[in-house]
Amino acid sequence: MLNLKPDKVFYEPASLNYELGKKLREKFSDIPWIPVKSHNNIEELRTQPNTEFARMKKHLIVGVRKSLKYTPNHKVSDFLVPYTSSGCSAMCLYCYLVCNYNKCSYLRLFVNREEMLYKIIKTAEEANRDLTFEIGSNSDLVLENTITQNLEWTIQNFAKARKGFITFPTKFDMIQPLLSLGHQGKAIMRMSVNPEEIIRKIELGTSPLKKRIKAINDMCEAGYKVGILIAPVVLVENWERLYTELLEQLAAELTEKTKSQLFIEVIFMTYSYVHRAINTEAFPRSPDLFDKSLMTGRGRGKYWYRDEVRFKGEEFLREQIAKKLGGVPIIYVV
Repeated sequence: MLNLKPDKVFYEPASLNYELGKKLREKFSDIPWIPVKSHNNIEELRTQPNTEFARMKKHLIVGVRKSLKYTPNHKVSDFLVPYTSSGCSAMCLYCYLVCNYNKCSYLRLFVNREEMLYKIIKTAEEANRDLTFEIGSNSDLVLENTITQNLEWTIQNFAKARKGFITFPTKFDMIQPLLSLGHQGKAIMRMSVNPEEIIRKIELGTSPLKKRIKAINDMCEAGYKVGILIAPVVLVENWERLYTELLEQLAAELTEKTKSQLFIEVIFMTYSYVHRAINTEAFPRSPDLFDKSLMTGRGRGKYWYRDEVRFKGEEFLREQIAKKLGGVPIIYVV
C-alpha cells in the first residue's frame, strides 16, 4: 500500500465540526495543522513556484464542500457529482486536474459526506429510471479511501438506496477493503490502464499495470460491475507496439469472468500550456508530452491530437481491441 502520510494539513476550521473532520484531526495529530479561510485559495501555496509542485503534493487540505451542483454526462453516467475529494497525491504528467487547479492540484478532502450522499440517494430515488452517478471525476476515490474510508462508507450506504448506481475510475490497486462489502451490485469500478512504460515514466505515483489488472479481477470476483479505461492514450514513440502489448497483457491476465462482462472507454490525451510549464520546472528529466507534429490547439491554452492523427489512433485501437479482446464492447472513444 502507498504511504499517504502528509507532511502538514491545511484546514478550514469549520471542518472540525464534522465527524470526519474530527477523525482526521486525531489521525494526523502528530503533524502541523494550519488554519485557512478557504480550501480554494491558500495564498501560501498558490504563490509557490512550479518547482515546488511535487513537494506540495505531500500536503493535505481539509474543508467543507460548498457547491453540490451536478453536471449532466452522457458517457458511462448520467451526472458528474461533486464528492468527497478533489485533486490527488499522484503526479501524472498529463493530469486534467492540473488544468483546473494548476499547481494546487493536491489532495483536498471534504468532510460533509452525509450531505453529499444524501443528495445522490434522493436524486436517484426520485428519478423515473435508474440513474448512474460518477462520484470520482475530481479525484481518485480508491486512493482517498486509504485515508478516509469514504469509499467503503459510500458503497455500504448507497447499497441501501432503492434505485441507481454509483461509478468511479481509479489508477490504484488498494481495493481489498471493498471486496467484502454488501454493495448489492450498485457500484461500478472502472480501472484506468496504460502500457507499463507509460505508467512508469508518466503516471508517477500510481499502481503498476499488473496490480491494476489483479484489482479489476478481484473486484469482478466480488460481484462488482467493472470496466476499463484505456486513458489517456499517449502517442509516444513506438505507441503502436506499446498499446498492442498492453492489450495482449489484458487478454492474458484478465479472467474469463471479467472479460465476459467488461466494457471499455478510450480517451486520447489532452495537454496544456499549464502542464508544460509545471512539468518543465518540476520534472525537468521527464518526457515532453507535447509533440508539435501531432498536436494542435484546442480551446484556450490546450492541445490535443490533430483529427487525422486521432482517427488513425482510434482505428488502430478498435482493430487491436477486437483482435485481442474479442467481443468486449467499446462504449465510446474521445
